[in-house]
Amino acid sequence: MDPLLKLLHEGAALKHSQLAAMLNLSETEVAAQIKAYEGDQVILGYRTILNEEKLGEDIVRAVIEVKITPERGGGFDRLAERIAKYPEVRSCYLMSGGYDLLVIIEGHTLREVATFVSEKLATVQGVISTATHFMLKPYKEQGLLLTPQPNGERLSVSP
Repeated sequence: MDPLLKLLHEGAALKHSQLAAMLNLSETEVAAQIKAYEGDQVILGYRTILNEEKLGEDIVRAVIEVKITPERGGGFDRLAERIAKYPEVRSCYLMSGGYDLLVIIEGHTLREVATFVSEKLATVQGVISTATHFMLKPYKEQGLLLTPQPNGERLSVSP
């Protein structure tokens, strides 16, 4: 991976001046590279990872295993893209194994999530079955521990 992309992936809040110093480039060069990556849709957006527990946010997340029938001439893509367009869907992945799509959704209540699954997702033509798993508590999000360990604390090693 390009060093600039790696730095942005690990810390998108870094300023152009910081990136330039780390990469021995000028700020103008860094800004131009970032703009080019955004224009080519290599960089699609920037996100902040929030500890919602500390914010008091009540968000219900569910992981849904979806079995679908591939479409002639479109395979899984058209149906996956249709499902991914729902605003409740945060992520949608084509999977190998016992199901075809892994869909991650968010809602404000269990009822809202259940309604999405029963009235929207399960009724899409081509969806054969769904299995919903509710996320109860996050411990790590995109590589970051949500309950950081004090410095020096190490995981115990067992024989």
